[in-house]
Amino acid sequence: MGTLYVVATPIGNLEDMTFRAVRILKDVHLIAAEDTRTSRVLVQHFGIETPMTSYHEHNKLGKLDSIFDTLLTNDVALISDAGTPTISDPGYELVREAIKRDIEVVPIPGASAIITALVASGMATDSFVYLGFLPKKQNARRNLLQSLKNEKRTIVAYESPHRAADTLALVASIMGDERSVCVAREMTKLFEQFWRGTALDATQHFSAENPKGEITLIIGGSPTNGQWDKAQVQAELQKKLDEGESLSRAAKAIAALSGWKKSAVYDVGLED
Repeated sequence: MGTLYVVATPIGNLEDMTFRAVRILKDVHLIAAEDTRTSRVLVQHFGIETPMTSYHEHNKLGKLDSIFDTLLTNDVALISDAGTPTISDPGYELVREAIKRDIEVVPIPGASAIITALVASGMATDSFVYLGFLPKKQNARRNLLQSLKNEKRTIVAYESPHRAADTLALVASIMGDERSVCVAREMTKLFEQFWRGTALDATQHFSAENPKGEITLIIGGSPTNGQWDKAQVQAELQKKLDEGESLSRAAKAIAALSGWKKSAVYDVGLED
């Protein structure tokens, strides 16, 4: 029985490739790559001649059988376009199925955009929440950020550059103008940038700059005790009622975010 190696690759700078990762990619029988065209640049740079097969979001389930046919007698390496496989990249199903089949899974650690951005952000690193890619639709992003308004841990997420300013504006309006943020862009590449400041300043900066390149957003944890004051509850309640929600449904939703009991929120709604 072969071994499945989960191999981290650079997120930009090829000098971040580890010696062990190069050796493993040379030794295995097959490399399952998210995009063989992208990975070909990497393998050619390091003189790796191992055959590759594509394994991406749209074919990952159909490729399982052929990959496991190889694993019956030979080793296979899983890589993504950049960084650590399975972290917002394909590979979870492959690893899970390998474990079910009693195939050894060996991680080869290396670059990760999450950790790279976090350690340079200046935010607390002892505990954090990773959101993956933020929702494309504004309402879904707003609801997600609203649910995390009182989260005390540092928040890490990936965002598209053309939505960055809009997302930062949402952070400012929901979490407060003074909430600390770090926008990490093009990490390890020529135009690497770590912008640190308040959510309001970040909104103004990136609205004017129109950033390019991959972005990792770090949001500082809430400095409050997590309990909304009455004015916050009233404002959010009125907003939901104006949107057509019933008082009962609005009270339930706000209770989940505010630290108030549903009955207490409901009573606030009856005051008017």
